[in-house]
Amino acid sequence: MITGKFPSLRLRRSRKNDWSRRLIEENNLTPSDFILPIFLIEGTNKKQSINSMPGVYRWSIDKLSFVVDKAIKKRLPMIALFPYTNPKKKDSTGTEALNENNLVCKAIRFIKKRYKNEIGIMCDVALDPYTSHGHDGLLNKNYVLNDETIEILIKQSLLQAEMGCDVLAPSDMMDGRIKKIRQSLDKNGFINTQILSYAVKYASSFYGPFRDAVGSKNLLKGNKKNYQMDFRNSDEAIREVALDIKEGADMVMVKPGLPYLDIIKLIKDNYKIPVLAYQVSGEYSLLSNSIKKGLIDKHVVLETLISFKRAGANAIISYYADRLEEFLK
Repeated sequence: MITGKFPSLRLRRSRKNDWSRRLIEENNLTPSDFILPIFLIEGTNKKQSINSMPGVYRWSIDKLSFVVDKAIKKRLPMIALFPYTNPKKKDSTGTEALNENNLVCKAIRFIKKRYKNEIGIMCDVALDPYTSHGHDGLLNKNYVLNDETIEILIKQSLLQAEMGCDVLAPSDMMDGRIKKIRQSLDKNGFINTQILSYAVKYASSFYGPFRDAVGSKNLLKGNKKNYQMDFRNSDEAIREVALDIKEGADMVMVKPGLPYLDIIKLIKDNYKIPVLAYQVSGEYSLLSNSIKKGLIDKHVVLETLISFKRAGANAIISYYADRLEEFLK
């Protein structure tokens, strides 16, 4: 038997019992920390599976009440809408983005009419779901044009705000678009429409399943490295966020999530602004497929989600958001 006073401080004392561990835990998750992405598809009575994302579906608008009811019941504060646009409606300038009867606009009207403000609606501001080349803006000789793209994004933002969108989320990474969008919203009376800027969006290889979900994967010409961030850089993230805060962003996003926990912490430590993390499609699919094959335990999902909070994220966009009880309990 070991006697004496060594060691005098035993950190394991507080780990011995469940009640003690719960008493001193530093980070936790609740449904209020999550945003649920929803993929939209044309037609009626459709719940379409996505091969690259097990457990995630595309929904026709008449079936949205099933998803939104579930989200409200689970006390999720917001949903995010992403369209699978009919390829016949895509063109080089993303004209369908400005159609007041496109999937996103119709979905906003449907949700607002039925649910009022019971749940927030976030809409993606970018052209990639609508362009025939799969890029987030106007393409000229394999280069995405900045200022010309912004002019379309302003119109897209204003249209979504008119439909009733609560949070506009420019994900395009064009320089200066937050200022232009904020000015347009204020000028047209939408002073309370929030802007969540994808301020730190990396040119990542983790987006493949999402591009499959919105139908842009096989259309993408080249890559997005001339406008999305280089994954080797971190100081650049500080500059991006500083610019977007100055231009009027209410919240900022770091995307992807798990490979960029250091960036989430870096931004949160430098700016006291709400920081969101996006657990992107590639992260989700890697975890889900590994769980399905029995390679890892499903509790790794909770471990991963907690890592976002530990790094400083205020909220998380996750495809697990409507199944949190499987992990949180």
